[in-house]
Amino acid sequence: MSVSASAENLSTADTQSCDGGSMCLELALEGERLCKAGDCRAGVAFFQAAIQAGTDDLRTLSAIYSQLGNAYFYLGDYNKAMQYHKHDLTLARTMEDKLGEAKASGNLGNTLKVMGKFTEAIQCCQRHLEISRTLGDKLSEGRALYNLGNVYHAQGKHLGRAGQSDPGHFPQEVRDCLLQAVTYYEENLELMRSVGDRQAAGRACGNLGNTCYLLGDFAKAIWYHKERLRIAQEVGDRAAERRANSNLGNSHIFLGQFENAAQHYKRTLALAEELGDAAVEAQACYSLGNTYTLLREYRVAEEYHARHLAAARALNDRVGEGRACWSLGNAHAALGNHEKALYYAKEHYNISKELGDVLGMATAQMNIGDLCKVLGLPADNGISPPSPRAAPPPRTPFNALRVRRQSMEQLSLIQITPEAKKKEAERSEAAESRGVARASSEDTEHPAEVFMELIAKSQAQRMDEQRATLDKENRPRPLPRSSSATSNSKSEAMTEMMNMISSLQSKRMDSQRAELRPVQESTGASLPGLRSQQTRSTKPEDDFLDMIARVQGSRIEDQRSELPRPKPKESTVPDDDFFAQLMKAQSGRLDDQRATIPLQDRQNKAATASSSKK
Repeated sequence: MSVSASAENLSTADTQSCDGGSMCLELALEGERLCKAGDCRAGVAFFQAAIQAGTDDLRTLSAIYSQLGNAYFYLGDYNKAMQYHKHDLTLARTMEDKLGEAKASGNLGNTLKVMGKFTEAIQCCQRHLEISRTLGDKLSEGRALYNLGNVYHAQGKHLGRAGQSDPGHFPQEVRDCLLQAVTYYEENLELMRSVGDRQAAGRACGNLGNTCYLLGDFAKAIWYHKERLRIAQEVGDRAAERRANSNLGNSHIFLGQFENAAQHYKRTLALAEELGDAAVEAQACYSLGNTYTLLREYRVAEEYHARHLAAARALNDRVGEGRACWSLGNAHAALGNHEKALYYAKEHYNISKELGDVLGMATAQMNIGDLCKVLGLPADNGISPPSPRAAPPPRTPFNALRVRRQSMEQLSLIQITPEAKKKEAERSEAAESRGVARASSEDTEHPAEVFMELIAKSQAQRMDEQRATLDKENRPRPLPRSSSATSNSKSEAMTEMMNMISSLQSKRMDSQRAELRPVQESTGASLPGLRSQQTRSTKPEDDFLDMIARVQGSRIEDQRSELPRPKPKESTVPDDDFFAQLMKAQSGRLDDQRATIPLQDRQNKAATASSSKK
């Protein structure tokens, strides 16, 4: 439900909450406008301001929760998206709004899917489907079926990545998830055709094609992708048309239909140029280069790989650069340009070394060795194994993690703080003035001792701030120093001092006491932005524990530092699973194209020439 759809609900609000409710609605409407314009970050700020303003209209608040969840989902903050979709679900159940509960369950299921919580996501989407069928809402039912298919498809891909299996050769657990996804997609397709929703039917066809591709049924995948292409052309969806052509090219590759694949990749390239998508344009060039390599048209393949390399450098995609150099080396080797092939092989090695790609380094070293033999160069020309002192070992994921863990274990954070440095300097100066010569093992204080000293110092400052200042009239009288003083007088003086301290501290503690308020009866009042409809004098806003949590939570949040999110780089290389399969398909042909080193022929010619001279 959109915020604008709930504006009419404020007409029934009471006079007391009219001003606050209208302010909340105006802020929410501006947030919705900004989100639709694409500025979700500014829209979130307005939605949060609307919640601060508060409203007692539950439908308006439900719409704000839903929009906030969607905005945070778009921004990639899935934890907050889940939080607000849960608020929306709670509010819908409180109002007994079944349609709102169905929508909130669907949104929550999509968020949980992205977070990798597939079991909980399936439960939410199943609840969405059950409510939609109970209400007889076909569009809502179609969305629930589509969401369920997406969850099972994502779960299957997630499980399939662990085994590195080929399409059609996944374990049974993965196949079960993919087959379940096919079932829900087919139900969604049939339902969307019955209601006449062409775009939704096209999306279902595209997802069915992708799922059949993973199952190894490439012929069926081509049928669904062609249907997707036809619908995209009918409705004028150029982006969907581009995706359909790319998927058709991938499917034709695995059936050995390279000419058809090249035609679809060329169409993908033209649409990417039309849409201004540089990353997809580079991917299309990469796919075309590999396809023409399979067709043994190496000159055309070299042109497309050169375009891919230029695009990867423009987008700062080092992985794409490495793949392009590897492909260009193979193309030039097949064309007989061994010097250029050696250059690109060395570039591939350097980039793989930079990225910590051990497999890429091994492949590049093998190619460099073969090319050096063909050119009559030393086997280690340009490449020598790195010495332990010259360079660190390749940064594999495990090795990088191990190096980082060792460095963190050896780092003494306490010893580099300003207080510790000052204290160390003072100790060294005192030792020099006294002329004390200590062994090097005694110069450094144990980190644990420094740590305890810092804690004692910081805690002492806090305790000094809490000490009570003795007033003149409350100062204890000095104890008698006469030798004839008895233990009785000492005990009386001690009692008098303790009473004085107790009176002083009790005043301070009384000023810090919090009033214990009665617990709020309404469960919905704990939701942010929901104002109580009772007067403030008769019903408090929150109970004692909620008040403490709110106050302390705000103090903690003020001290948090948000980690800057790295901007995701656009990859110029298609998915790794497609790349791996394409390389397997190429491997047999590349072996046939390897040049035989003519060492024996050279020796025979030299022997013939020497005998003829004699």
